[in-house]
Amino acid sequence: MRRRRHGLGHRDRGAGGLAADASRGSTFRRIDPDRSPDLDSDLALALELCDDADVLTTARFRAHDLHVETKPDLTPVSEADRAVEEAIRDRLAAARPGDAILGEEFGTSGAGHRRWIVDPIDGTKSYVRGVPVWATLLSLEVESELVLGVVSAPALGRRWWASRGGGAFADGDPIRVSDVHALEDAQLCFADFRDWEPQGLGESMLALSRKVWRAVGFGDFWGHMLVAEGAADAMIEPELALWDVAALRPIVEEAGGRCTSTTGTPAIGPGGCVTTNGHLHDEVLGALGGSR
Repeated sequence: MRRRRHGLGHRDRGAGGLAADASRGSTFRRIDPDRSPDLDSDLALALELCDDADVLTTARFRAHDLHVETKPDLTPVSEADRAVEEAIRDRLAAARPGDAILGEEFGTSGAGHRRWIVDPIDGTKSYVRGVPVWATLLSLEVESELVLGVVSAPALGRRWWASRGGGAFADGDPIRVSDVHALEDAQLCFADFRDWEPQGLGESMLALSRKVWRAVGFGDFWGHMLVAEGAADAMIEPELALWDVAALRPIVEEAGGRCTSTTGTPAIGPGGCVTTNGHLHDEVLGALGGSR
């Protein structure tokens, strides 16, 4: 499998970089370097782990004998989900033995101020039906702050990543959110509109969709990454867990956007998630009944 350019060392972001991020609500905090291994090496490791995950996921994608079960929450889990998480856990146990791990399929192991968060396949429903919109999500949390994220979508031929202060990238190229300032000019992405009804936000979500230039159902990780790279301007989801959002936030925020709950607090799950280019954030929150 082709190794991607990692974009490490891109620290000079110019006048539109970190200062612009702060003005748009970035929540990154300076981490004590004496308590954390070099972040570039953590990012390089995360990218290598996603290389390994891509091999496993693509090998079983659209396999006729793929084994799929239904979890107690009625969501599907495939053999590939479990195989990827096990592989990542094994590699982290060897490379970062003192770090904790939280994964969607196998829960929490270890303890400490550093924790890796793993969603082995985000978009399992798509994966098991042969739809190529799925990805491995991997992030690192240090002292309760998300400091890096990787989203690897091999069936789309696309990978996004970011680290605190290091910028956001897609396949090695720097990315930036759009400069759209008006909802009527905006492209809005959303998950299944029926999922908003149990939250009491069905009508609000539909009203918002009527205000924008275009509303399109690019769900799961993809809508958030389209916002990060400037192809879309807002993405809304009614319910995400920590492993669904942990890798997304560093990428969105380093690209200059915002990623919060529907009430405007940092998105950490469980609960809704609003990702925007920053300019539209307060207006989108207001349309959904949230606050700044």
